[in-house]
Amino acid sequence: MLKQKLLQKGKQKLSPQQIKLMKLVQLSTLDFEQRVKQELEENPALEMEEDLLNSISINEEEENLDISENMMDLSEDQNSSNDEINIDEYLSYDEILDFKNNIPNQNHSEKKYIPIISGISFQEYLKNQLHTFRFLNKEDLLISDFIIGNIDENGYIRRPIPSIVDDIFLILGISVTEEKIEKLLSNYIQKLDPIGIGARNLQECILIQLENKKKSTEVFIAKNIIQNNFEFFTKKHYQKLQNKLGITKKKLRKAIYQIEKLNPKPGKIYSENTRNLNHLIPDFTICIVEGNLELSLNNINTPELKISSRYLDMLKSYKYSKKNIKKNDNNTIFFIKQKIDSAKWFVESIKQRQNTLMLTMNAIMDYQKEYFFTGDPYKIKPMILKNISQKIGVGISTVSRVANSKYVNTPYGTFLIKSFFSEKMINKEGKEISSIEIKKLLVESIEKENKKKPLTDEKLSKILKKKGYLVARRTVAKYRNQMKISVSRMRKIL
Repeated sequence: MLKQKLLQKGKQKLSPQQIKLMKLVQLSTLDFEQRVKQELEENPALEMEEDLLNSISINEEEENLDISENMMDLSEDQNSSNDEINIDEYLSYDEILDFKNNIPNQNHSEKKYIPIISGISFQEYLKNQLHTFRFLNKEDLLISDFIIGNIDENGYIRRPIPSIVDDIFLILGISVTEEKIEKLLSNYIQKLDPIGIGARNLQECILIQLENKKKSTEVFIAKNIIQNNFEFFTKKHYQKLQNKLGITKKKLRKAIYQIEKLNPKPGKIYSENTRNLNHLIPDFTICIVEGNLELSLNNINTPELKISSRYLDMLKSYKYSKKNIKKNDNNTIFFIKQKIDSAKWFVESIKQRQNTLMLTMNAIMDYQKEYFFTGDPYKIKPMILKNISQKIGVGISTVSRVANSKYVNTPYGTFLIKSFFSEKMINKEGKEISSIEIKKLLVESIEKENKKKPLTDEKLSKILKKKGYLVARRTVAKYRNQMKISVSRMRKIL
């Protein structure tokens, strides 16, 4: 039976300024610097503070100017005029300022932290080699150049050949068969340096490299393994390989050694060397000064901002000459007001961002002060987002935004803040320990294992239990996966 009833629900709705603040909080130092630069370019009412000794606070002249009251006065004096400004419309317009998530400017060339390595792109490097072949006519070169354009930074062609055929017809207007593409690939593109370029998958990439190796028994067996027994190889079923190929363990080991010397991502050799190197810039720095921990926020390249006095003067001039205001001036007033409001909000958001970051990081530093004093990973206490959230009185999502994207420079290295958060576990003595401690012990055990008989998750669990850590096999598997460590079978060597 259907019934109607009234319910009251409380909903929280973020204001535009809160949205802007959350977006600024999650930005790293480099991205934040770019965001400030972008705002300076887009908003003429925002400018850099000339006197760097001044604080980021809004210019006193702006603080004394109540823009809303000015506009109300302006409207009241012209109540009988056709040029009257509609305050309701004005306020509604003011509510819908642009708060889209702007993509940071990726041009880092002006930053002193980021050296630029000049040179041609990976595709251009390949095309320069291709154009040295004498037996390719103009059409074949055009098609081959197009194929090279589909090679990714690892050196692979991920796009299916039929799709490339369609693209060539649509973009170049050339009708070409799949057989022609295959021929150009095998006879020319896959001959380019580095060897292995132009493969469709890992199996083909390894075969191309093996074809270019000096002929020997080991290489012949290696080709047989990759061409006909690739699945056994990838799953490290060495005994099955040995039985199927009818070879000794020694010969199998030599063949696999030939494969392991090859490069599974040949394009990385060149593409990584021509890519801009983004040096890691920490957002915070923690130092030990006279036995105390000191925290600082990295603001080296962030300019101090203020509201443009020119725009404030323009708004003042409209206020003092309201009797002579013309109808077309209303749009100008709206524009000035919008830009000043947006600049004011941005400056205020920067101050709130700094306060939020310092408040959150101070709480984390205080919570993990034993570690920051000693640098001993075993001193890291179990800590979750809720612990910090409750301590400083902000939302868990705010703490998460700080932890997931920020780095801190300590006397022991630079770390992602997120790495200091961990689950709580209890050892045999009933003492609370961090999951970071368990992970460290797991890594140590795996490093010491016999690689011919790697430790299973069950055995690792028993080792931890002997050391006083009650960790189930499933938990071992979870932590191992988090650390991106393979299962025992995949860690095995001959």
